[in-house]
Amino acid sequence: MSLFPAMLELEMRKCVVVGAGSIAAAKIAGLLAHKPRVVVVAPEATERIRRLARARKLVWRRRKFSSRDVEGALLVIVATNSSLVNEAVFCACRARGILCNVVDDPAHCDFFYPAVVRRGPLQIAISTGGQSPALAARLRRELEQQFGPEWGAWVKQVGRLRRELLRQAPSKVRRKLLLDIVRPQAFLAFVGGHAEAAAAHPRKRRR
Repeated sequence: MSLFPAMLELEMRKCVVVGAGSIAAAKIAGLLAHKPRVVVVAPEATERIRRLARARKLVWRRRKFSSRDVEGALLVIVATNSSLVNEAVFCACRARGILCNVVDDPAHCDFFYPAVVRRGPLQIAISTGGQSPALAARLRRELEQQFGPEWGAWVKQVGRLRRELLRQAPSKVRRKLLLDIVRPQAFLAFVGGHAEAAAAHPRKRRR
C-alpha cells in the first residue's frame, strides 16, 4: 500500500461520523479540534455526544444510516459494531468519491489516522501504512521527548518573522533571510533567551 501524506483543512467542511459509541466519541473529539461541520448518524449516542449535540457543536441525526447522509461530505468515519452497516457506509462513500475510514478495518479505509506529535502549530505525523500502529506510537513517544513544548512557541515566532520578511525584505535577500530564521542556531538562541528571561523573573514559590 502506497499512501499519499496530506494535511487537510477541515474548517467548515462537512465530516460525517456513523456510530456514536465511545470510539466514535474519541474520533469526534479529534475532528472538532479542527472546526469542521460534524454530522453524527446513530440511533443512540453516549452522553458525551449528546452534550455536544445539545451545545450545537455537532448535528446528531438520531436514526439508522442512509446513503444520503454522506452526500457533500469531505470524509466519513465509521465506528459501529455492525459489519453490514460498515460495508454499506463504505460502499456509499466509494460510489460518491468520498474518503472513508472504517475503524479497525484497513480493507475499508481510504485514509488512516497517523500517530501525531503536536506542539502548537507544529504537527509531526507518523504512519506505518497500517503495518504496525504500535511502532507508530513508540516513535511518537520518542519524538515527544525530542520536540518539547518550546517548539510550539518557536514555530509561532518563525511565522511572525516570516510574515514581516515577506512584507518588508527586498526579494533579492528574502530567501537567505527566510533560511536564517529557521537555522538550528536561531532555535538555540530562542530557547536560551526564554531561559534567561525565566531566570531573571523567577516565579514566587507557593506557601
